[in-house]
Amino acid sequence: MSASLSHPVPQPDPQSAQASPSSRPAGPLRAGVPQATLLVALSTLSVLGAVLIAPVQPSIARAFAGQPGVDALVPLTLTVPALAIALLAPAAGRVVDRIGRVRVLTGSLVLYALVGTAPLWLDSLPAIVVSRALVGIAEAGIMTCCTTLLGDLFEGQRRHRYFGLQTIATSLSAVVFIAAGGALAAHHWRTPFWLYAVGVVGAVLVPVLLREPVAVQSGPLPRLHRRALRTPLLVTLVGGVVFYTPIVELSFALDRLGVESTATIGGVSAAAAVATCLGAASFTRLVRRGAGSLLPVAFGLAGVGLVVVALAASVPVLLAGAAVASAGTGLLLPALLTWALGGTATDQRGRVTGWWTSALFAGEFVCPLLVLALTGALGGLSAALGVVAALSIVLAAVLLRAGHRQG
Repeated sequence: MSASLSHPVPQPDPQSAQASPSSRPAGPLRAGVPQATLLVALSTLSVLGAVLIAPVQPSIARAFAGQPGVDALVPLTLTVPALAIALLAPAAGRVVDRIGRVRVLTGSLVLYALVGTAPLWLDSLPAIVVSRALVGIAEAGIMTCCTTLLGDLFEGQRRHRYFGLQTIATSLSAVVFIAAGGALAAHHWRTPFWLYAVGVVGAVLVPVLLREPVAVQSGPLPRLHRRALRTPLLVTLVGGVVFYTPIVELSFALDRLGVESTATIGGVSAAAAVATCLGAASFTRLVRRGAGSLLPVAFGLAGVGLVVVALAASVPVLLAGAAVASAGTGLLLPALLTWALGGTATDQRGRVTGWWTSALFAGEFVCPLLVLALTGALGGLSAALGVVAALSIVLAAVLLRAGHRQG
């Protein structure tokens, strides 16, 4: 770990940091609770895209049973948005720095509503998969803009608080959206897609509540120091895998114990979500020590919790492990984000946020594939979870040593 754990991204070159019409704020920035609430709420739309249709996967498979490749295409409707975000968030970040946050966010929300509701009328499964990929493109713009604007409009403890609230909101919204998807699917498998129309509401509110913090760039964009970004992005990629492992694999771990009750599975998942929120809520108080110093704690908690989940022989023990792991991942996400954005100039923040978002969602996309491969290679889910846990604990030790060396 050659990069500092406190400020891994250096300031831009002096020449690019000079004040110019293209880098000054477009006007006085007045941001408060309404702006923060809107940005945090819009950040949950990527979760909506990921989990809303999880309960209707079997229904979609039955509806298109006669179409070729249905076994491969149906899971893609769930996972392809995350892949699109991972691939396109860096490009979204460049567009954000080039033409402005508010414009891109408004356009992304309109696209989100249009392509998100498209499966209401599409009768071809491949066409639905394409629409889901377009949802991912819209989500790349939304996530990059929301996180960038939180970094632009707030500083210090307020920024830390809202980064923590972003994690809390996304964690709680996952539980809410899964329940909403299941309830709406009771009417018809297409019905949950109506919720994507909420993008229209966001597109109306964004220009009303938000002002562009940076004027449009008329010349070349300041050069990014990509070498300094390598360490935080690599750690974020691993962090994405660790973060999503409890979310994705908890129900399978319960199934390994013979738990078939949906109420029990839902209760354990909800408890883990609450633990994630508690971990994220603690970030604001603990970050005074520096975001980099929290990363070993977060990875360590996640790793220890996953070890307990992997070895658990009863539901209470598994629940305890899931709570510890989720508390760690709740602390992990805002710590990673704050660490990656440390020292980033405003006219570079969109691109840095885009690369960070890409790394995080690449971890999300890889997570179930990695665990599945490890399960097959090692002969069981417990061993696979043990490998992820060991990776998290080793990374905690490396980051702790790097932090002591930098200190």
